[in-house]
Amino acid sequence: MKKLLKFFVVAFIMSCIYVPAHAQLIIKVRPERPHYVRVAAPSPRHVWVDEEWEWRDGRYEWAGGRWVEPEHPGAVWVPGHWRQRPGGWIWIRGHWRW
Repeated sequence: MKKLLKFFVVAFIMSCIYVPAHAQLIIKVRPERPHYVRVAAPSPRHVWVDEEWEWRDGRYEWAGGRWVEPEHPGAVWVPGHWRQRPGGWIWIRGHWRW
């Protein structure tokens, strides 16, 4: 019986320590998007990958955008966006869709 109790205590402690790799950070007020100037595309094949918000030092910071060639023919860039959740907002990163 003691071994079973120890097992459950250790399992409970381990479940409290576990931190998922893709944790969602909920904030109360989403940050305003800064204004920027986009440079011309290097070629007609390039797609603008919008700037992203990144969590750094306890706050969201704006990370620069860039022109890239799609990973696969016909791939479409889905821009990152804020999504409202109970208790605040989370940032959904941009990604390729094909």
